[in-house]
Amino acid sequence: MAMQKADKIWMNGRWVAWEDARIHVLSHVVHYGSSVFEGIRAYENPTGTAIFRLEEHVDRLMFSARVYRMEVPYTRDQMRDACIETVAVNDLKECYIRPVVYRGYEHLGVNPFGTPIDVAIAAFPWGKYLGEDALTRGVAVKVGTWQRMAPNTLPAMVKASANYMNSQLLKMEALLDGYAEAIALDVNGFLSEGSGQNVFAVIGGELVTPTLANSILAGITRASVITLARELGYTVREEPMPREMLYVAEEVFFSGTAVEVSPITSVDKIPVGNGQPGPVTRAIQKAFFAVVRGETPDRHGWLTAVPLKAGAAAK
Repeated sequence: MAMQKADKIWMNGRWVAWEDARIHVLSHVVHYGSSVFEGIRAYENPTGTAIFRLEEHVDRLMFSARVYRMEVPYTRDQMRDACIETVAVNDLKECYIRPVVYRGYEHLGVNPFGTPIDVAIAAFPWGKYLGEDALTRGVAVKVGTWQRMAPNTLPAMVKASANYMNSQLLKMEALLDGYAEAIALDVNGFLSEGSGQNVFAVIGGELVTPTLANSILAGITRASVITLARELGYTVREEPMPREMLYVAEEVFFSGTAVEVSPITSVDKIPVGNGQPGPVTRAIQKAFFAVVRGETPDRHGWLTAVPLKAGAAAK
């Protein structure tokens, strides 16, 4: 999927032209993957543009930075406001927002202390992550041969760029084998997550998803799905899931900022249910899009409105 350019990127408190948003090739992040980031979506609503669960995304970004001992040179609220400003400055109606905190240029070596902490925020149009038909027709996936990292190696709850080297291995394997995505197992052989998505299964009419102890990212869309599913009357269980549960599930779907709520119609070439997106997935998908598009009341305060004109968060 080719990236669609926007006009400006927020870098260390200043607006920089898209083409000029550069870092030095010897920046620490280039050599050691020392960055944390977020992926956030903004949707066009009847009253304007709204960012979905911005508060939670910014909180997770600051949490990720804290775990890696990165002292962000901006407050949590400054980061929040800069995300809003980036959407407004670029006059985007619907977009993907990518804030990233990274160790910059000063010295090389595994020891990161003393390296400056830089921050950038980009926003740009982005379509459907797994393709335009993924939401309606579903996708075929496989269980990947690469496992998720053990809990005491890299912190899975942190959205760090280094974790996504593992994700790339899973994704490339899936694509080369003819699948849209892969689902990884954890170090104990239980289901974990996709290359960049959480996984849900419908079993006996109940919604089941792996726990945080299964080396998953604590997905914000995942949490939203759990809330919406319970409001729809479904029982939701978070528990360790053996791989074979995917083969007997009535429905399986991904959740995530990029994939939103995407049905899975086969796993390892075994059809899920009747091989079509199921009623529970459809109901949750419908409820999700009704919220993000402002078609139902924002009962949980998940939407942050973007003003028509940008303020002065950057110079």
